[in-house]
Amino acid sequence: MEAPSAPAPRRLVLQQELLLAVSLLTFWILPPTAQLTIESMPPDAAEGEDVLLLVHSLPANLLSYSWYKGESVDSNHQIASYIIHLKIMISGPAYSYQETLYPNGSLLFQNVTLKDTGYYTVQAIMKDLQTEVATARLCVYQPVGKPSVRASNTTVTEHKDTVVLSCLTNDTGISTRWFSNDWSLLLTERMKLSQDNSTLTIGPIRREDAGGYQCEVSNPISSSKSEPLRLHVHYENYSGYPVGTIAGIVIGVLVVAALGTSLGCFLCLRRTRRASDPRGRREHRPPASTPGQGPSGASASPGPLDSPRTACPIYEDLLSPSTDVYCQIHPRANGAP
Repeated sequence: MEAPSAPAPRRLVLQQELLLAVSLLTFWILPPTAQLTIESMPPDAAEGEDVLLLVHSLPANLLSYSWYKGESVDSNHQIASYIIHLKIMISGPAYSYQETLYPNGSLLFQNVTLKDTGYYTVQAIMKDLQTEVATARLCVYQPVGKPSVRASNTTVTEHKDTVVLSCLTNDTGISTRWFSNDWSLLLTERMKLSQDNSTLTIGPIRREDAGGYQCEVSNPISSSKSEPLRLHVHYENYSGYPVGTIAGIVIGVLVVAALGTSLGCFLCLRRTRRASDPRGRREHRPPASTPGQGPSGASASPGPLDSPRTACPIYEDLLSPSTDVYCQIHPRANGAP
């Protein structure tokens, strides 16, 4: 008996199905095509400059392309069209004689102005009449002017007042920064900025907030800083002690000063009384000497004597004619034989 031959045709069918699947996958997985894009050169233009809207990834079978002002394809806002095989440009309703189209699809603006700011759209038409569209934004700026700073009050008191600083400018579409004493301002919990940073509020004021404040305005092509505005902060010396402690210290100082004054007056009064007491003066009289002779150990040539007015109180009694004093010095003078 012969072996069955069914497996051979079955293998052939499986191979055909596999080839069909590979063919379908090859058809479905097509190489990705680059997307049509526009690049603005430069990205941000100053008024009066030339700007090129450069097109990338134009189709190979390009028939023509057209530029429009706006975000859509609108014949009423068509700037111009370029026919590739004829190499001619056809202007549209939005053409202003400052635009130039090139064969590579790019659009050149000469001497741009602020009114040229906006969106621009390019439409590429292939020979099979398929189309691709891309949109880009053209940004034109004017150099910013010099701003100024205005304050609600330039002389304030510490821990009491609040200051509002405003950055004044006529420019729009700008960014605002604040500076303190030529350094970029570091915000604290006492400082608050408005949503557009044009207003700075500081409160309550402290002494470290004193100094010069400036604001800077900028756009992508320029920047300008204001003149500094001086903020003066008045403050009182504060030791940080409680009021009761300070009052106790002051009272203690006054008590000590009063005691010192009383003690000084007492000593001065006591010294004055001792100097005017006659008994005190007798206790300090010099030793007696014999008649006709000076005190013991004294020189034969007496020196100059002090004036009676300037003599010490002890010797004032010696100048007095009172005999009691003489009798005290020489007891024999009382009449004894």
